[in-house]
Amino acid sequence: MPGFWAKRVDQIPTIGPDEPGDPVWYPLQHHFGISAFGVNVYAASRPGIELVGEHDEAASGQEEVYVVISGGARFELDGEELTAPAVTVVSVTDPGVRRAATAIEPETQIVAIGSRAQDAFASSWRADHFEGVPTAEG
Repeated sequence: MPGFWAKRVDQIPTIGPDEPGDPVWYPLQHHFGISAFGVNVYAASRPGIELVGEHDEAASGQEEVYVVISGGARFELDGEELTAPAVTVVSVTDPGVRRAATAIEPETQIVAIGSRAQDAFASSWRADHFEGVPTAEG
């Protein structure tokens, strides 16, 4: 076992869809044996397919990040709609935020990454690298 792998998303075995209107699920976490965080790709061949079912992570305490890697999606975040074209990053750091995502373009794929914040992440980057670099909050 080399400790690293590289595969195209379309080379990873899929799960589903179970029903019409369900996304195709690429279970990256399971496939690569990742244990530090959850990560999956959800894909919709056509608009209208629900990529992320409405939910919150209040019970689990998970923070989540979604990356639209192709197509486009409409996110609903605590009742607010957000249109996210390809290469948009949607960050949900409050586990109590209700969220959902639906494909609005053909061939939409999103990467969903999540984990419970247990310890604050300590970056190996020096603090001065970020001087003057704005955050999402300003």
